[in-house]
Amino acid sequence: MKLHFYKYQGAGNDFIIIDARDRCGFDHKRSSGMHNSIFLTAEQVRKMCDRRFGIGGDGLMIIYTESISRSDGDCNHPIDFSMRYFNADGFEGSMCGNGGRCITAYSARSGLNQFTFSAVDGIHHAKVVSREGNETQICLEMINVDSVCSYSTNGFYLNTGSPHLVLFENNVQEYDVARLGAFWRNHPDFAPKGTNVNFVENEPDGSIFVRTFERGVENETLACGTGVTASAIASFLQNMGIDKEKKNEIHSYNIKTLGGCLSVSFQTNGKRFHNIYLTGPATFVYEGDIEY
Repeated sequence: MKLHFYKYQGAGNDFIIIDARDRCGFDHKRSSGMHNSIFLTAEQVRKMCDRRFGIGGDGLMIIYTESISRSDGDCNHPIDFSMRYFNADGFEGSMCGNGGRCITAYSARSGLNQFTFSAVDGIHHAKVVSREGNETQICLEMINVDSVCSYSTNGFYLNTGSPHLVLFENNVQEYDVARLGAFWRNHPDFAPKGTNVNFVENEPDGSIFVRTFERGVENETLACGTGVTASAIASFLQNMGIDKEKKNEIHSYNIKTLGGCLSVSFQTNGKRFHNIYLTGPATFVYEGDIEY
């Protein structure tokens, strides 16, 4: 049987999108999604994401209309669609910020003009900032961050929808991210599920340069939305001090990644961060059909 798909990328972080809104039903006790008689096993998701034997992608997303359980417990919140994300390893993952922007851009292209959606970490609101050709700039509201842990002398650990270790280093451009990222991703401190790992360098112009090793992909990706969000918050804490009160001030960061530029803004009240927004490109690449 054939399955129609759409390929999108956000700052080089690329995804397969399957639209199941008109024909979806999901078995939430299983690790993969199905609609009608279609069931995607973890093996099938892995094959679709494979860059040699499939479509290729850092992950696969399914857009649908059913509610899923989410951390805020608000199952009656009106939503325009729901998002389910699978890593390239075939298993369902935590929140993906670049994926959230891409699925919003796809929804806009398919005719929606409001973008409140549910994901595994809760409700997200998004808006289209601009559109030119196949590229759409999307501003995506991320979940609040209620706690941040200091880790070693140059790092922080926090959850921005996905867990992230942020380490500040010099000469990040020359880092062996694949090797060092795998070390920290599997470190006993983050067992049993592991963590995503970001290597961050402060730039002279006030921006930050971020390289991310993503669990589930098990390699470096060209950009990570939840990762740059975590890195921006960590940069603020590194420069201002984790105990310094900065009530309700708005802070903005420009972030450079190997795949392009993103921006993050947030407000903070002590150690709590809210009104967090991730802005960046989401680009339609192509669409097609695949036998599954």
